[in-house]
Amino acid sequence: EEQLVESGGGLVQAGGSLRLSCTASGLSFDEYTIGWLRQAPGKVREGVACVSNRNGDTYYTDSVKGRFTISADGAKNTVYLQMNNLKPEDTAVYYCARAYLTTPQAMGVLPSLFRTGGQGTQVTVST
Repeated sequence: EEQLVESGGGLVQAGGSLRLSCTASGLSFDEYTIGWLRQAPGKVREGVACVSNRNGDTYYTDSVKGRFTISADGAKNTVYLQMNNLKPEDTAVYYCARAYLTTPQAMGVLPSLFRTGGQGTQVTVST
């Protein structure tokens, strides 16, 4: 059974940092592109960032470029999202999601290709 376990959300002041973790099990880690979707109240779910565990290619949505960094540790089957200089508009539930043998750029075009597996983790950025 494929599982994605998320952790690392919380409450932080604007300008602060958080690191999200997503540990995968039950799948061939190297064959998946794994990343994060987020959904704020009243808004559609959007792709934030992802990384291809096959070749290391990454994708970031424009609003997080230069502030967020995604990375993967194949030995731990874990993907990390380091979020710096957080802004109130980053407040959302963040969901780890995966797609099989999919180019990371697909997250920007069709985020529904990426399947979530957990409950998500809440990130709240206060002013």
